[in-house]
Parts: sequence; C-alpha cells; structure tokens
Amino acid sequence: AVATAPQKMESEGKLVAVIGDEDTVTGFLLAGCGHRTAENQNFLVVDDSTAPDKVESAFKEMSGRSDVGIILINQHIASTIRHVLKDYNATIPTVLEIPSKDHPYDPEQDYIMQRVNMYLGGGQD
Repeated sequence: AVATAPQKMESEGKLVAVIGDEDTVTGFLLAGCGHRTAENQNFLVVDDSTAPDKVESAFKEMSGRSDVGIILINQHIASTIRHVLKDYNATIPTVLEIPSKDHPYDPEQDYIMQRVNMYLGGGQD
C-alpha cells in the first residue's frame, strides 16, 4: 500500500524549526535541521533589519504546520513577539526559547518557565 503524504510524514518524524540570529540558525542548519521546499522552509534568520511582523508571520506559519514538532526561537527574538507566544497554547509544535551567543538565557522572560512555575505553585511577580 502506498502511504499518503500525512501518513508518510508521521512515519518519518517531525521537523525542528528555527527562528534565530544568523549564528544560531547556521549552527542548526549545519547539524541537519534545515528543510526547504518550493513552498516553505523551516527556518528564519533574524537580524536588526528584520521587522517584527515578519518574525510573527514566520512563527504563525511554522506553528500551523503539521510537519513541525519543535520550534526553537532565540529568547531575545521571542521577546519581540511575546504577545503571540503568550497566546500560543498548542503542545505540538512545542516552542522552546534558547539563548544566543550575544544574549544569555533569562528564565524569568521564558513564558514556558513562567507556566511551569505557576503550575508548581510558584507565583508570578
């Protein structure tokens, strides 16, 4: 029997999408996370000239794809679309905020860590 596209994709696993600065995206692409088709790709390089609207639309596009299982986003970039991330409730794709070379990780800015803290009984300041 021939598998349909969704069945085939499920058997092959899901992609890791990356929204980040050039160094972060390049590292993940070199590690084999890159996927590009004529219609789309699973990464976005963000620099100082990238409009927040472009980051937001890329996040919405990636989070709506059935072939993406994880979205990695640099925390300093996530801060520019925080309003979108706070409203994002889906489990898959899972969104993970990661540090970049120039911006260290701050758990107090990470909305997932805030939710975990809330569920475990800690309050939000």
